[in-house]
Amino acid sequence: MPSLLLDTHVWLWWLLGQPELATAERDALDAFATAGTPPAISAISLWEAQMLASKERLQLDTPLTHWLPAAAAPEIVTVLPLNTDVILALDALPTGFHGDPADRIIVATARAHGLPLATRDGNIRRSRTVKLWKP
Repeated sequence: MPSLLLDTHVWLWWLLGQPELATAERDALDAFATAGTPPAISAISLWEAQMLASKERLQLDTPLTHWLPAAAAPEIVTVLPLNTDVILALDALPTGFHGDPADRIIVATARAHGLPLATRDGNIRRSRTVKLWKP
């Protein structure tokens, strides 16, 4: 069982070595993966990465067809599916919570699995709808 869920941007920053991710966060995520307890992502993050790549907002050194399977490999992350539990957690989100469907699914996934969420999204952080990860 993973110990935390990564928002899409945190997953991408981690794997792509982006400076937006603090050293302590990167080291903690690396340690999880090395220990055989990789963090999780919502399946919707795979779609978000594909959309970003198709809009050329995600620059990759290799084609998405090679990069995405490696980035979602079980030794890197656990991909959590969109299932009944996530949909019910989605239905239980407060009225007016965050309008972005992918962000709603990510928060619902964290809630359904009882995982803290690693995110920099200000709307999610201010909402207090999910436990936040602190390395």
